[in-house]
Parts: sequence; C-alpha cells; structure tokens
Amino acid sequence: MKEAIAVSVKDVSKKYRLYNSPRERFFEAVHPFGKKFHREFLALKNVSFNVPKGKTVGIIGRNGSGKSTLLSIICSILKPTSGVVEANGRISSLLELGGGFNPDLTGRENVLINGQISGFSASEMKKRLPEIEAFADIGEFFDQPVKIYSSGMFVRLAFAAAINVDPDILILDEALAVGDAKFQHKCFLKFREFQENKKTIIFVGHDMQAILRYCDTVLLLNAGLCVNEGGPEEVVSHYFDILAGIEHKQVSPLKSTQPVKHKEGAGLVKNFIEAYPAADLFPSHHAYNKNEIRHGSLSAELIDFLIVNQHEEEISSFNYGDIINLYVKARINKTVVSPHVGFLFNSLDNYAIYGVNTQMLGIPLNMPKQGNIYVCKFSINAKLSAGDYFIDLGIGEFSNGGYTALDRRCGVINIRIDNSPQFSGIVDIGASFTEIPIIP
Repeated sequence: MKEAIAVSVKDVSKKYRLYNSPRERFFEAVHPFGKKFHREFLALKNVSFNVPKGKTVGIIGRNGSGKSTLLSIICSILKPTSGVVEANGRISSLLELGGGFNPDLTGRENVLINGQISGFSASEMKKRLPEIEAFADIGEFFDQPVKIYSSGMFVRLAFAAAINVDPDILILDEALAVGDAKFQHKCFLKFREFQENKKTIIFVGHDMQAILRYCDTVLLLNAGLCVNEGGPEEVVSHYFDILAGIEHKQVSPLKSTQPVKHKEGAGLVKNFIEAYPAADLFPSHHAYNKNEIRHGSLSAELIDFLIVNQHEEEISSFNYGDIINLYVKARINKTVVSPHVGFLFNSLDNYAIYGVNTQMLGIPLNMPKQGNIYVCKFSINAKLSAGDYFIDLGIGEFSNGGYTALDRRCGVINIRIDNSPQFSGIVDIGASFTEIPIIP
C-alpha cells in the first residue's frame, strides 16, 4: 500500500538579490539599459523530499543552511523561485513566536485574528479559546494589550495560540521549549500528544538530543543543498562531521547488543593502564557499539576504554547496585590548554539520564603534553532500572569562554542492567517510607 504524503517538496529553489547598498537597488530600477547592480544568492538549491502522514521529520543544518527559508516556503510565507510544494492538510506553524501579533490588541483578540489568518474559522477559534487561555496560563493578562506583556508571557501566548488548534501538520522552528520549566514540560507533553495522535510534524532544531529522540527521519541541509536524508543517527552523525570539517563515513542506527562477560583478573586494570596502544582499541571490547556517532577535532583522541565491576571483571551486563568503574584512555595529539573529560548515560530511546565531566566536578586535569597518553577513571553506582543503556564518552577543551569537542563518541558503549527492584522510571533516587501513627 502506497504511503500517504502530507508534504511534498519538489526541486525547490529560492534565489535572493543582494545589493551592497540601497543606492544600487535604486540605480538598477531606473537604469535605462537594465544594468545589473545585484549579485544572486541561492538560499535553497533544488531541494526535494516527502513527509509521510503521521511522521515526525527533523531538519538540521548549520546557521544559514536554508532551514528557516524552507519552512517559510512550506508555510506559504515565501514563494519559491522554482519548484513546487504541496501540503495535504491544514498547517499550524511556529516559525517566529508571536509573528503578526498586534501589540495594541489584547491577547484574546490576537489569538482570534491569528487563527483566522492561519485558515481557521472564527467559530472554530472561539471554541478553542478556553483551551488556549488555560494553556497560556497568563491570568487576567489574556485580556490586556500584548504591548504590556513580559517576554515570558508573550512566548506563552504565542506558543499556546499555535499549538492548541487541531492542525494536520505542525511546523516548529527552534520553538519547542519556551518559557519556564513548568511551561516547557507542558510543551513537551503537547508535542508527545501530537505524535501519539499521528499528526505530521516538521521540526527544525539545533538540539540533537531532541532530534534523535523525537524524529522518524531527518533531513540535513548544507549551503542550501539537501546533502542527506535518512535515519536520525546517520544524519546527525553527518551533521557533526560537517561541523568538524571532516569527511563523513556512513553509520547504522543504534541497536542493542547482547551483553556478555569479557575478561577478568587482578591484572586487567593494571595492564590497561600501562598499555600504550598505537591504534583505536574500542572495537576490541564486547561493550563497544560499532554504530556510535563520533565527532571532534581529534586534537586529543579517545583510543581505549575499560568498563569493569567492583570485582575488576570486564563485563557488559551489570546487576542493579553494582559499582561500574569506567576507565578512559586518550592520546594527546596537540597540546590542550584547558581539557575536560566526561561521560553521559542514555536510555535505549536516547533520553539523557545522567552525565558529568571534570569541569562540573571542579577537578582540574593534569593533561600530558603532545604525544603522550592520558588515563582517567569514573565510578558510577548502577541504581538503574533493568534494560539497555548507551554511554557517550567525550574529551573537550574550554577556552575563550567557549567549548570545543576534541573527541566525542556518542553511544559508544552499550551495557545492560539486570535484577533491578521494582520502581517506576529509570533511576532509583532512594525513596523511603515511614508510617506515622496518629495519637488521639
């Protein structure tokens, strides 16, 4: 059976005329011989893809790659220079929160007008007003002019107005998490509700954890071209390679591996610490996940790891409450000024559970000079629910107020936790119960 298509984009290009000054635009308009004073800029170049109904599609890329331009064309805000876009269903978009709101009108009036501009009837919008008002949760300010709103109240109203309608297609541009923590939680729940109701979602963002977690497929734009389309892990890996300026190597989606016992013995850790490998030894371990996503400048390179329990047994299946000792080995290819090492535990469906690095711990590193080997150890109490987990390892440098990933290996280790006691969720935070008798 042929898959129903919600949005079809065929050979779409968008061309802009750029002028060095307003004068050049004027001279071109009045020149008697039609002399050109502009240069052309192609924001999109023959982009084609389909979005199946009921799927969540992510669009990623560097700043200026054409993501927002593409969404504006899909929403009919911009016209393509060439190509065709077909949308089969009613669209609600969050391209610019509050775009088109009149500051002199009240929140209620803006919501009604904005909905009608988006194609919803006045009667439909009036029916949805109570739901929108409750979601925005700005109290009596809903009936006050928007110009007196705080920035937080403004984004609450704009998000509520866009998401609390019943569109067939929802389009988001960097606007999934707005407002305070409680409102953000409400936004994510609404997003999940859309997915469960099989709504079509097109989602642009720079939060790769959200892209990996929510999207069925991902589109990668670079300099106006669609350079990759496919599974989230593969396309996100390609995106990181573009950021790092390295050639992309194709990877497969993350898969759970069968945990097995590997090595044990009193000398295992000692041998690991003393070894000076010339090559990457990650693949030699059973807990290694060959479908990792790797990126970074490789000024320092993660070349080996060892994951053992409290008995110094190298295993990939741990019992609840085991102490996991994680050893990490790096080769320093260039002198690193302010390095830090860390790890991140992720669930099977890519939820970040817990991560820490030496900067967070307030531990300065005595990193060796270029050409030497560095070894460190993290100890973790495995009070997690039974299941598979993927561990990211990373080494980075903090300098000039920013962070540079030297070597980030995402999902590189796959372990399993067994024999967990009964509790809800992923992490056991150690709750206790005391019954207090009431004395009459």
